[in-house]
Amino acid sequence: MWTRRAFIAAVGLTPAAFAFAAETPLPIVASFSILGDFAHQVGGARIDLTTIVGPNGDAHVYEPTPRDGQALAKARLVFVNGLGFEGWMDRLIAASRTKALVVTVSKSMAIRQGEEGGADPHAWQDVSNAQIYVANIRDALIAADPARAEAYRAAAGVYSAKLAALDQEISRAISSIPKERRRIVSTHDAFGYFSARYGLEFIAPEGVSTEAEASARDIARIIDAIKQHKVAAVFLENIADPRLTQSIAAQTGAKVGGTLYSDALSEVNGPAPTYIDMMRHNVRELTKALAS
Repeated sequence: MWTRRAFIAAVGLTPAAFAFAAETPLPIVASFSILGDFAHQVGGARIDLTTIVGPNGDAHVYEPTPRDGQALAKARLVFVNGLGFEGWMDRLIAASRTKALVVTVSKSMAIRQGEEGGADPHAWQDVSNAQIYVANIRDALIAADPARAEAYRAAAGVYSAKLAALDQEISRAISSIPKERRRIVSTHDAFGYFSARYGLEFIAPEGVSTEAEASARDIARIIDAIKQHKVAAVFLENIADPRLTQSIAAQTGAKVGGTLYSDALSEVNGPAPTYIDMMRHNVRELTKALAS
């Protein structure tokens, strides 16, 4: 069995150098703000975190910068969502020549298909999936930094318990909405996992990616659906141009609800600076618009 002293001697470190290595934050890159928050909840001060697509940023259409490549070159781990969400990431990784381990944190999830075919990447909208994200991040951090394994396990356990409570909280809130009113319009198809988990129907004029603009036929279909099914409200998204949603509302008479956070958190002083804040904010906006 390895003792701490024997391990230090075997790898050729002095005790002081070993202590420094154990205290140095692990350089990590997360592709977008929601993954950045998950990584921060597990890693805390033990990681040096860079998030590429920041608050209110649209990761579907992001254009990488030289600074992003520099952060990747220095990283030990890169956390990505995968499932086609960050279409620019493979090119950025190749250009940076990083030796970091790229971890697709959506692995081991049950992936739904988007309306237009292909994988829906927005798995975090189901809080039970968020727990899988956190477990995958925890395991990657432990593998890269085993000296602090217990700290990562403890932080992930505390956060996962908060997510379990959040999952139940959302279920209770949505169940309070009359079933005939659980139908809304959002900007793009980002809430399929939320719909499947919690029982709301989302109608979106765009697909699972904001790269494709809604066609006139798509918009006409949405307007017909709103009128036919008496959709209660049309919601904006923080990453999208509000004019499309406002136009649909004007043509149908549907109420314009608040802003939903789909693919990105808000700024620190906004209503959704963390994942848990984001989900609670969205549920408050939904219940406020739909409950009566």
